[in-house]
Amino acid sequence: MLGISLCMIVKNEEESLGRCLSSVRDVVDEIVIVDTGSTDRTKEIAASFGAAIYDFEWIDHFAAARNYAFDRATQPFILWLDADDVVEPEDRARLKTLKEENDEDFPYDSVSMNYHLTFDHKGNPVFSLRRNRLVRRSLGFRWIGPVHEYLAVFGRILHSDIAVTHRKERLHTDRNLRIYLKRRDAGETFSPRDQYYFANELRDNRRNEEAIEWYGRFLDGGKGWVEDNIGACMKQADCYGRLKNSKGQLASLFRSFGYDTPRPEICCELGSVFIRQERFEQAIYWFRQALTVERPAGNMGSTDHATSTWLPHLQLTVCYDRIGNRAKALEHHRQAMTFNPDHPSIRYNENYFNKTKT
Repeated sequence: MLGISLCMIVKNEEESLGRCLSSVRDVVDEIVIVDTGSTDRTKEIAASFGAAIYDFEWIDHFAAARNYAFDRATQPFILWLDADDVVEPEDRARLKTLKEENDEDFPYDSVSMNYHLTFDHKGNPVFSLRRNRLVRRSLGFRWIGPVHEYLAVFGRILHSDIAVTHRKERLHTDRNLRIYLKRRDAGETFSPRDQYYFANELRDNRRNEEAIEWYGRFLDGGKGWVEDNIGACMKQADCYGRLKNSKGQLASLFRSFGYDTPRPEICCELGSVFIRQERFEQAIYWFRQALTVERPAGNMGSTDHATSTWLPHLQLTVCYDRIGNRAKALEHHRQAMTFNPDHPSIRYNENYFNKTKT
């Protein structure tokens, strides 16, 4: 069987740590907890699961803390999680099946897993991405970056059907932004990845003009990962939208086509811009594109599942109704109903069509 060390970094996670550890305690062979300064019951909870607990002085560097945790693992494979992650029962069963592989015969150096971030009212994932979650310890993979760190992985990767579910408990803070600002003010030269994630933090904190500038720096540098390039275009467009600058918004969205084939997320954003401008024929074109474009195989980028299922149909319902094509509006409303019948907007449309039968 595959021997697995679970490695985590934590601070003041008494509300969520027990839930996380309970979801994997019967799959992993070792729990390594690196505490970066908890003042609550976090370490007590970790100890109740038999974890090996280490203290690490926080130095505003997430990769350093994660690498410290990895260095204390003893099993052939390392699994990493955050305290507000859980492995749901179906995924735990899949992970157990994977664990039954013979270590000597297992050909992979890393196993990627889906990471489900947001959900609809029925618990179905709406927004997800992939992460390399289980890695071979002997290869010495390292974390890179003070903030929004990433695990640099190479070799043979298994893209599994296992998922980790994010159950966020804490409200958003400006912690990461403060770290980036401190580094910037110290004169540090940001890598392309840092430029992108700094822009994200500026955007998340509503500093829209600054975010637009940093997304531009990142894109103009021409050294970003294709999925980050597309993400930067979409998020820069969002900042322009907040500033009521539709010209900049459209330019950012169309720029994404220079990096790869269109994504459903971009098509839906374009459709939404044209709806706000009451240019319904153009909006119809882009929402129809969202339903037909295909994502690249093995995509490690983020996925908003709604943008290729119920959302375009919902918006096409609106567009066709506004141009007086009731038959097409009903057609797309019924399609939306098959995906998400209990969504408030779809239920509203159902009542609307029932009241306006001819």
